[in-house]
Amino acid sequence: MRTLCSSTLIGEFFVIGFAGLVAMKDPDLSMTTVWTVSGIAMFLCLVLCGLVTRPGGVAFGWALQIALIASGFIVPTMYFLGAIFAALWWASVHYGRKVDEAKARFAAQASSSTPDAA
Repeated sequence: MRTLCSSTLIGEFFVIGFAGLVAMKDPDLSMTTVWTVSGIAMFLCLVLCGLVTRPGGVAFGWALQIALIASGFIVPTMYFLGAIFAALWWASVHYGRKVDEAKARFAAQASSSTPDAA
């Protein structure tokens, strides 16, 4: 699960950075505000890459997805991109857990089928 979720978060890192560039063109927003918010969101993406397998990591990831969709109020394209990344997040969590379960099952089979060296 960690690999799939981390890949999604790294993709989001770049999308947030590009959305910050687009948001800078809004005359109502200061560059400081745009890059503070974008920088915090980008930093959270990187931190979540390491925390995704810890308790609450997936929930924080969902919170980030909601924030990414909500950023569509500033950059309207982010409604679409946020929804795409939320779907990718769901797939990463869902299929990542299935892969982890399969790996554990195969490891258990391999360890039980090895002959004892007695």
